[in-house]
Amino acid sequence: MKDQEKTRCFGGPEDPLMMRYHDEEWGVPVHDDRLLFEFLTLEGAQAGLSWQTILRKRENYREAFDGFDPAKIAAYGETDRRRLLANAGIVRNRLKIDATINNAQRLLEVQKEYGSFDRYIWQFTGNQTIRRPGVLTMDNLPAKTAESEAMSKDLKRRGFRFVGPTICYAFMQAVGMVNDHITDCFRAPKE
Repeated sequence: MKDQEKTRCFGGPEDPLMMRYHDEEWGVPVHDDRLLFEFLTLEGAQAGLSWQTILRKRENYREAFDGFDPAKIAAYGETDRRRLLANAGIVRNRLKIDATINNAQRLLEVQKEYGSFDRYIWQFTGNQTIRRPGVLTMDNLPAKTAESEAMSKDLKRRGFRFVGPTICYAFMQAVGMVNDHITDCFRAPKE
């Protein structure tokens, strides 16, 4: 079946970047701390914007934030903040930039406590990918769940920012903690 003929949750031939993201990344389990941090940062950056906007800026984010290396970002100072605020390739929002630096610092603390961010974050789904039963459509996908609310609450308790339950749920979908490919999607699990 040609790419143009496949049923997808989102993205299609008219938007190759979104189509590639849907087909190759969205819902694929991620266990790499750097990539988990990248998605947490990008989902937070999306607040109030579209995912398409953030996805188009993703390479700029990678360059601006040292490949999402938490140790490097955790050491950012005022010079780095000014550099980031002047970078038109990313969302130039001081609160979101400060949250990224703060979250890198908090992530390092979690790594120290758990051995990895991966080990910590996946506990919210029982170390497995959740797939809700029944027919999934774009109309019945939740914006948040009990799991994303628990994740949000614990991340906030640890000092993370831009990690509300809706952002956490989008993160969970992105990194494969939840598989929300609609039933008709070619990427949906087949029984």
